[in-house]
Amino acid sequence: MSREGRIVAPATADPLDMRQYRIETLPVRAKGPIERRMAQIGIPLAVLLFVVFGFLVDLPFLQQVNPETLTSELARKEFAAKGAELFSHHLGILFAIFLASMALWGTAALPNYLVSLMLISTLVLTGVLREEEAYAQLGHPVMWLNIMSFVLASMLVATGLAKRMALWLLLRFGHSASSVFRVFIVLNVVLSAFVSATTAKAAILLPLFMVIAAIYGARPGGPRTNFGRSIVLQNLLCINLGAGAFMTGSGANLLAAALIGGAIGGTIYFGDWMLAMFPVMLGLMLVGYLLAMKVFFPLAPDERLPQIPGGMERLQAEYATLGRMDGKEIRAALIFLAILALWATDRVHGVSPTAVAFVGAIVALLPKWGIVQWNEVDIPWHLMLFSAGAYALGAGFDATDLPSIAVNAGFDHLGIGDHTPFWMLYLLLTGVMTFSALVFESKTMRAMIFVPIAIGVAGRFGYPVISLALPVAFMIEHVYVLPFNSKPAALLFETDRYSLSDAFRYGLTMMVISWLVIILAGESWFRLLGITPNGVFGLF
Repeated sequence: MSREGRIVAPATADPLDMRQYRIETLPVRAKGPIERRMAQIGIPLAVLLFVVFGFLVDLPFLQQVNPETLTSELARKEFAAKGAELFSHHLGILFAIFLASMALWGTAALPNYLVSLMLISTLVLTGVLREEEAYAQLGHPVMWLNIMSFVLASMLVATGLAKRMALWLLLRFGHSASSVFRVFIVLNVVLSAFVSATTAKAAILLPLFMVIAAIYGARPGGPRTNFGRSIVLQNLLCINLGAGAFMTGSGANLLAAALIGGAIGGTIYFGDWMLAMFPVMLGLMLVGYLLAMKVFFPLAPDERLPQIPGGMERLQAEYATLGRMDGKEIRAALIFLAILALWATDRVHGVSPTAVAFVGAIVALLPKWGIVQWNEVDIPWHLMLFSAGAYALGAGFDATDLPSIAVNAGFDHLGIGDHTPFWMLYLLLTGVMTFSALVFESKTMRAMIFVPIAIGVAGRFGYPVISLALPVAFMIEHVYVLPFNSKPAALLFETDRYSLSDAFRYGLTMMVISWLVIILAGESWFRLLGITPNGVFGLF
């Protein structure tokens, strides 16, 4: 047992055996007292919220809807078809469903996928959405993009291409402690372009950086070292920042893009997202690297040199077992490059990322010529069902315009006038999205709450939707401070290479810097790209 009660590999185990660091060998983090208490109150709280706000209390701002102020075209059509009374009733029911769902998701009282199934069925049974509208969310283009992305990610793993690429980069460029960290930045960036689940990236990289940590003296069961702290926390940071660089980096990114696309009646292109965020996230990764190496976890002289004789040679032997690239790996690499190129140029050729992913997955699954078999594909269906619930809730928002109605009511109540400067709204919305990660466990839930709010705020004040909603969406992936912030954070905490204090000091600093950078980008880079047409403060 470790000093914090977590199970670690015994000291007698081979520290360079990658198999002992596989994700399935790590213990599941036990819930703390607060989390257990939250789970206990989640169900009764959800029931109470649903009953009170759905049937007992009539909130004035939901009952006095002016159809001329509705920003959603679908909501205006629904108002005309249902009439004021029924529309307001469904609006109140949706608000109650939203509160109850947030209570269940936020407290983790029930599995996320089960909450989504309950949400979808409740939307149908209460008449808020018609069956064909609610169930159709399982066929949302983004859902299919997620599924096809997991097929393609499985292709990289099943062929051994991901492992070969990682080992080659480490052996080719990882000649010093500092260069090892830079190699992992590159690996995270490359994997993020293709793997739409941060947990999957963590599973691929974990055995590699744990072996490297052992080679440089951070052995299982041994004392914590700055090298061990740094390599795990930097990878945790880069796993999430890398996801933020690409629209396909996570399901939450795709959800946000879908919500914004629906609000503008257009498309958020993969290439546009990448152009905006890739340089920002890469810059933040480099800042994280410098802060870790120079400020938070500077390496002692002995930590800059391998501590296990022949350690890198073991990695060389592991690489040698892969042999020469075979036909499957070559085809996987070609598919990888072709899809990435087509995604990055989607604005030019007009073919959606989903359609491109479909073609790539079909080629990968073809008999004889294909690369991966269906039974080798790892698709987390529980996450797909979770996402379907989020999209169904988004469909309800679009049908009722609830986010805009709630934003307008809230601002009127607070006395916030229509002349509030853009910079104040930008700082408030991006800041709330960023630091909400310290409270909320789910990135999808944060996207479901704050992106529609940003859309509603933009509509109220007459600003372009993307000028506020996109920067808010860009802050989804900053979930690396505390173990409950994300699944990779919970997973890597179980390595026992760092303390909560280490993660909090380093992570919170990076979170603050990231918020400041998104403000600076809004004034400069995003303005150049047309996301914030007048910048944040209008200085230039």
